[in-house]
Amino acid sequence: MSTSAPQLEDLGRKLGEAIANSPAHERFEEAQAAVQDDDDAQERIAEVERLRDEFVAAREVGEATQEQIQELQRAQNDLHSMPVMEEFLDAQDALQRQLEEINHSISDPLAVDFGGEAGGCCHD
Repeated sequence: MSTSAPQLEDLGRKLGEAIANSPAHERFEEAQAAVQDDDDAQERIAEVERLRDEFVAAREVGEATQEQIQELQRAQNDLHSMPVMEEFLDAQDALQRQLEEINHSISDPLAVDFGGEAGGCCHD
């Protein structure tokens, strides 16, 4: 039984729609929206990004300090300990696990890592 390219594309669309409608994806979308709507979380995200940018710039010129690393880690830990961020990170991990399981289901019959290496020609 041969399957044509249009049939495979249709199956791909259906898979994408099924993933988008899955509880894991819906939970992720809701958690992401909650983070985007939370002013405190947005302020903390901006602070982490600012500290990260400052650290990267200092590291590039050889002036990064241990204090900068610690300050960035504290800010990131504070951000991640917020309930809205904890839910987002948990939802993100759950969706990632689901996508990895789907990748394995697709990859197994192909004997290739569909999500990782199927498109590449040369790997070290």
